[in-house]
Amino acid sequence: MRFPIGSAWLGEEEPTYFIADIAANHDGDLDRARDLMSLAKQAGADCAKFQHFRAPHIVSDYGFRNLGSQLDHQAGWRKSVFEVYQDASLPWEWTEHLAKHAHDIGIEFMSAPYDLEAVDHIDLYVNAYKVGSGDINWIEELEHIAAKNKPVIIATGASTIDDVDRAVAVVRAAERPFSIMQCNTNYTGSIDNLGFVNLRVLPEYSRRYPDAVLGLSDHTPGHATVLGAVALGARVLRPLRFCSNRILALALDVPLTGLALIQPSSINSLISSV
Repeated sequence: MRFPIGSAWLGEEEPTYFIADIAANHDGDLDRARDLMSLAKQAGADCAKFQHFRAPHIVSDYGFRNLGSQLDHQAGWRKSVFEVYQDASLPWEWTEHLAKHAHDIGIEFMSAPYDLEAVDHIDLYVNAYKVGSGDINWIEELEHIAAKNKPVIIATGASTIDDVDRAVAVVRAAERPFSIMQCNTNYTGSIDNLGFVNLRVLPEYSRRYPDAVLGLSDHTPGHATVLGAVALGARVLRPLRFCSNRILALALDVPLTGLALIQPSSINSLISSV
């Protein structure tokens, strides 16, 4: 199985496709977002990816404020979870500017939409859709994306095999080419995450979905997980979050996506290793 995204081909016999996930590391600054895209291109990435979400659509302020001791790493944040997501959201008026910059520097522009309106909003600017792990069970959104007649990349973190089967059934029914990415949804970037990457699911994905291009969405330090995934057939890679400086994670009031970061030099080294 192989399919194109823009000028690149994805497939088992094709070069590994690298996604630099800028996500919310733009810190609310359009120029910084464009600078990160340029750094990703210089580092050798094929794609610069963002996220289109709006805090009121995906986060319950009341719910998080009343979790108390059930909060995980968010417990140490100096702002509420809602405020963090509000600050990290990408202004939709940036989309055209980011897509134009991607075109100008020769890197693919991609984003993960988190509601139906976001799917429609980015459609003019993307050649493929990325579905985050948290949306794999949202069949309505998957159907809406599949109806756009573009390739779909689906992350499968925290999913059961039944969840993945249902998502694949949607894109297959729409006859859309797709990639399935193994993913660990612990974003802390801790070395302990290496114990939970479960790369052996990739051969099962290959057996179960022979029409899929395999991938990995990673949150572990170093190159071991990525290289192991490539050895097992992964050809679409999203290693950590892309940021120009680890110190920025410490400078933010609350590091939403700065918990698991990869610098330009590191992604260049990783690409060279693969």
